[in-house]
Amino acid sequence: MAPTHVLRCCQRGLAWIPVIFIALVVCWSYYAYVVELCIFTIPSIGEKIVYLIFFHLSFIMFVWSYWKTIFTKPANPSKEFCLPKAEKERYEKEERPESQQEILWRVATSLPLYTRTGAGAIRYCDRCQVIKPDRCHHCSACDMCVLKMDHHCPWVNNCVGFSNYKFFILFLAYSLVYCLFIAATVLQYFIKFWTLCRRKSAENCPKNELPDTHAKFHVLFLFFVAAMFCISILSLFSYHLWLVGKNRSTIEAFRAPVFRMGSDKNGFSLGFRKNIAQVFGDQKKYWLLPVFTSQGDGLTFPTRLVNADVEQATVTLHPEPDKSAADVPASPLSDSQNRLLSNEQHANNVGDHLADNALKSADSETITISMESES
Repeated sequence: MAPTHVLRCCQRGLAWIPVIFIALVVCWSYYAYVVELCIFTIPSIGEKIVYLIFFHLSFIMFVWSYWKTIFTKPANPSKEFCLPKAEKERYEKEERPESQQEILWRVATSLPLYTRTGAGAIRYCDRCQVIKPDRCHHCSACDMCVLKMDHHCPWVNNCVGFSNYKFFILFLAYSLVYCLFIAATVLQYFIKFWTLCRRKSAENCPKNELPDTHAKFHVLFLFFVAAMFCISILSLFSYHLWLVGKNRSTIEAFRAPVFRMGSDKNGFSLGFRKNIAQVFGDQKKYWLLPVFTSQGDGLTFPTRLVNADVEQATVTLHPEPDKSAADVPASPLSDSQNRLLSNEQHANNVGDHLADNALKSADSETITISMESES
């Protein structure tokens, strides 16, 4: 037990290395830009003031959003998605997957669930022992189920999901602005220092050029680092903007969610404007601030799949009394303001599944009785 605990502590400590690396790079970039460039290199006072104002604005927003992304705790499923004590004991005692699924289906009658596994079963996490809400996945790095999980990012040492996805998008946006601003304002001095170095190597350096100090090394490396990060962040930021416009997570982009009618990669897409509002909220004045304004509660999400199942309209089922979804009191849905599916439709779906199994078991009993009477 002790070695496992020590190993886990070591893993948690090593996980902070990428964050520490980014923090050191940011601190060096601040020193190189403010001190070496603005104070020691730029001769114009007006240019210094303008550069420092816009630099600190981008720097503050970048650090703020990065901080929120790192230290915002991932949202987890609520207690209503945990199995009751009696059902949990029955689930653990059962060895057959079919019987375990029957237990999960009965508990799911009171939960707003519309996604399934690839085989059409209830999504259950044996590690966390909870029924997974829609768009929820288990993160092996964080060792927990995360609501609307997008991915685990080592550069923030945190899971990106419902609680901090907006912060992550703003972190990418402001880091891109930060790098672009540095690269654009440093470019002219980068060219001058680069030319100075070449002339010095040729021993043809005029005296009216920039001073040959250690600042030139900071300016040269500052441009290279800003340009490198700018290219990498731009591609990642563009990809996540595309995901926001489609209302998909990174996981859903690679594996489409499965609904009752089958898998659909656009199952949660509500149109471009509503998809944007799902992440950034309704009030546009807060869109650029790293404060939580995302819609919903992370447990339920609006979906465009509102067409009723054909089988529901043509078949009337009479399930057994102990498996009827009507006998289980349905708890009210959580406070998601944009829900398009109702609990009644979900209860009918679950009732259909339980009733089908009840009818199958009744048919098998009828066949057994008829065979005995014939013998």
